[in-house]
Amino acid sequence: MSSLNYHEGRSIRRRIPSSASLCFVLALLSTSAFADDAQQCAANAGTLLVGQVVSAPTFKHGMFRKGVELSHTHLTLKGDADGADYDVAIDNVFASGYQQDAAVVPPPLNTIAVGDRLELCGLPFQGGIHWVHTNCGDTPTSQDPNGWLKEIAADGTVGPSFEDSQQYCYLWPHN
Repeated sequence: MSSLNYHEGRSIRRRIPSSASLCFVLALLSTSAFADDAQQCAANAGTLLVGQVVSAPTFKHGMFRKGVELSHTHLTLKGDADGADYDVAIDNVFASGYQQDAAVVPPPLNTIAVGDRLELCGLPFQGGIHWVHTNCGDTPTSQDPNGWLKEIAADGTVGPSFEDSQQYCYLWPHN
């Protein structure tokens, strides 16, 4: 698409970006954002996984530590890179809406739905990923990454981490 403009008596053809061009530019920007996040995740000693939710979040009871249940939320994510399904184990105590003694998926994790796109930084295990949460300010290591779980909006922007609460960091020793 183009328009014809006149400057000092000469016609100048100026290109107007089409919606397809705009979509391409937005895709490049979001790819760039993912590349930056991949570098940040590696610097945080984690592994980046991006994909689409294919099973809704479910609550799983856990062990107790200092009287606090370390429950989890599980969901399945289909990875963009390889199309494989991954079990995502999410520690509920790092969600801002976690309530002790509530056997439910806490907010904001309860807003995740099938079809949503997520960006995870964490520690992979056979068939899945966990440790997708803050490490409470410790120096990241390969066994203690500083991870995250972020939702990707329809326009490709990546939101803040759903797993950044430090309210229960006192449960673990710090390095």
